[in-house]
Amino acid sequence: MTALVSHVDAPAVAVEPARLSRLAWLRERGMGATILVSAISTAFGVVLLSATGYIAAVFAANPLYGSSDTLTLILGILSGVLLSVAVYVAAIVTANTFSTIIAGRTRRIALLRLIGATARSQRSEVAGQGFVVGAVGAVAGLVLTVLAVVLAIPLLDRVLGVASGYAAVQPVLVVPAIAVVLTTWLAAWAGSRRVLTVTPLEALGGSVERSRDEIAERRGRRVVAIVLGVIGVMLLGGGLLLGALSPIGVVVAFFGGLCSFTAVSLSAVSIMPPLLKATGRLFGRSVTARLAAENAVRYPERSSRMAIGVVMGVALVVMFAVAAESVKALVSASGGGVPDPAFDQMIDTFSTVMMSLVAVSAVIAAVGLVNLLTIGVVQRRRELGLLRALGLTSAQIRRMVLIEAAHVTITALLFGLTLGVLYGWVAAQSLLGSVAMPPSWTAPTFVAPAVPWLPVVVVVLATAALTLAAAVAPTRIATRTAPVEALAE
Repeated sequence: MTALVSHVDAPAVAVEPARLSRLAWLRERGMGATILVSAISTAFGVVLLSATGYIAAVFAANPLYGSSDTLTLILGILSGVLLSVAVYVAAIVTANTFSTIIAGRTRRIALLRLIGATARSQRSEVAGQGFVVGAVGAVAGLVLTVLAVVLAIPLLDRVLGVASGYAAVQPVLVVPAIAVVLTTWLAAWAGSRRVLTVTPLEALGGSVERSRDEIAERRGRRVVAIVLGVIGVMLLGGGLLLGALSPIGVVVAFFGGLCSFTAVSLSAVSIMPPLLKATGRLFGRSVTARLAAENAVRYPERSSRMAIGVVMGVALVVMFAVAAESVKALVSASGGGVPDPAFDQMIDTFSTVMMSLVAVSAVIAAVGLVNLLTIGVVQRRRELGLLRALGLTSAQIRRMVLIEAAHVTITALLFGLTLGVLYGWVAAQSLLGSVAMPPSWTAPTFVAPAVPWLPVVVVVLATAALTLAAAVAPTRIATRTAPVEALAE
């Protein structure tokens, strides 16, 4: 009888380790950060929709404003735009994360190909993993944020002295979660395209990134980037022209910004190497500086994936800051150079609120930067072990990785600042180009770009601190491994 029970229970006991092994990939570096990105994106969408609905309910309860839907419509459009930006940033971060994860799985994928697995089945597996982490993050973000909103609504009613009657739990709040799950799934699919090019022979190697020569041979991605770039430039130009007639030009310019920045993201592997090479001259000609500069350029995919997150975060924050400052400068110039304190305060308040909302997208990009730096350093333990075997000390290795991270970050900062100023001016011009201003009181009006230096300094310092913190910890982990153990991996 005991033997029979043991025989019956054995399969059930064996199933549990099998299930755990199937979910072991969730512990892989990068998956936790992807779940966090999905949760932040979903939470941001829920907060935006809840805030819009609450404000609409408050105004509807007011007999003076209840019959007007204009403000509600404006807030709805604004929340939709900001949610789209957050989901867009999350998609790029997720795609880059999965691209880096796939580079680290090269040997495993090649071994599976060697025993008969197809590239399509491997890519479907990665896409399924993206769907799972997206769902986990989206559900967590949705549940936690809805609970927070349920607790916040009565407090807001009490503080504002209103009875909004707003229901915190609504079906529409599921929309951001669904959008994030689908976007994460598609981003994982896009990021896993490296699987299609892995050959069984690569099972003999480790983490493999494409070199400059291999990237130069790829034309499909370049063609797509060129097409999107042309469309983006045309839409940006169309937004400026339409903005001379109507403020609706800013909507056209917005889609032009999305297309053009997508083109920049796709062609980053071609754009970044020349910029990185120019920045590398700032760090001198020491051994560690030369190694860091060559590492940043040798594998442009790795460097561009780290850089594009910084570019996005910086460009978004600077764009809104420049747009707001340009509006203030225009109104000040129209008043004979004398600023209007009340108007400036209103614009500063609006700009602070907008940049706080956009900062969520910058946080998502920052999570991506930290994640990619960590994965990249850990995946390069074999390379770092070889350098230590050749005579470099642990301190030199850490210095090399820090210089490489600073190299990429400085280049991305300058590039992001340039794009942010450009996009900010286009936004201000397409929005206010049709507004008649003194002394001529005729349109179109030229809006000169103005750069607020305080937000720029804050962005630069925050990015520098983030890069330093993100690069130090994984480098210590990698250099603690003995050279012989690192070379054996």
